[in-house]
Amino acid sequence: GSSSPLPLFLSCSRRRQLVLESYSIARSPPFTMHNQWKKVLLMGRSNAGKTSMRSIIFANYIARETTRLGYTQDVEHSHVKFLGNLVLNLWDCGGQEAYMESYFESQRDHIFRNAAVLIYVFDIESQQLEKDIQYFTLCIEALKSNSDNAKVFCLVHKMDLVPEESREEVFAKQVATVKEIAGPLDTTCFQTSIWDETLYHAWSKIVYSLIPNVQALEQQLAAFCEMCGADEVVLFERATFLVISHATRKPFKDVHRFEKVSNIIKQFKLSCSKSQSQFCSMQVRNSAFSAIIEGFTATTYIMVVTSDPTALPAITSLNISNAREHFEKMNVGLG
Repeated sequence: GSSSPLPLFLSCSRRRQLVLESYSIARSPPFTMHNQWKKVLLMGRSNAGKTSMRSIIFANYIARETTRLGYTQDVEHSHVKFLGNLVLNLWDCGGQEAYMESYFESQRDHIFRNAAVLIYVFDIESQQLEKDIQYFTLCIEALKSNSDNAKVFCLVHKMDLVPEESREEVFAKQVATVKEIAGPLDTTCFQTSIWDETLYHAWSKIVYSLIPNVQALEQQLAAFCEMCGADEVVLFERATFLVISHATRKPFKDVHRFEKVSNIIKQFKLSCSKSQSQFCSMQVRNSAFSAIIEGFTATTYIMVVTSDPTALPAITSLNISNAREHFEKMNVGLG
């Protein structure tokens, strides 16, 4: 197929001499992303933690500040621009009993029609588990009637309140119940807490499922990682710092490393804002590795990690700069 040239990249030879290398990357297949609105339903009973997690991910709250949030009245709509023309049309549905019943009766078609995703939040400490299951069952029935292609994500929330030795067993039991009710619908479950990186992990996976043509993006990122001689390259959404995509050339032990970085950088960005400063970039370097995080496209940050001791941070930054325009032009909804 045809290819479009990627700018010159710098690498280090074994003799530590700088060598210019020219590469090309396969052009992405034609793709348009006009009017990419995705209706996302956020549901669950009152006090499950729906608005708290939405505020942490999208409104820059920190966990301890969510205690100030009140109850959601009926349905709160918000439009979150995410990756260029991709817009999450988020419906945060209040969980009080009167509201929940109206969702399944007078508002049923209005709420559940044309939904791309249902996110249902279970409070693991709920004293009315049967009621939770009843409402989730009604949600699934309404989805099957109105949006049978919708993806379902169940967040088993407040897992920090469950003793660590019992978490996997409690979670597995909840997953089995959810899967039985959901039947053929595409359903994924996560255990979450606002106090650790699990919340970022779950929401990153949810948003990832909505990105059109994400495979083309991954191919381009893998090529960039190879060209730079990096161990790993990770792409984050600029506003939320959720992980969008990554390319890895070397195994890492910590499977939650992306979400931990998301959480740390998001907190650091908030600290910068409070001191009237703006986060631009960060470099971490020790005897084992170096990592650079920089603004990349208009809607993303990029992290490049390398263990090559000859890889100079200035070269990595230059490679990021050289690739920036190419990724901006990629027609996969990044800008």
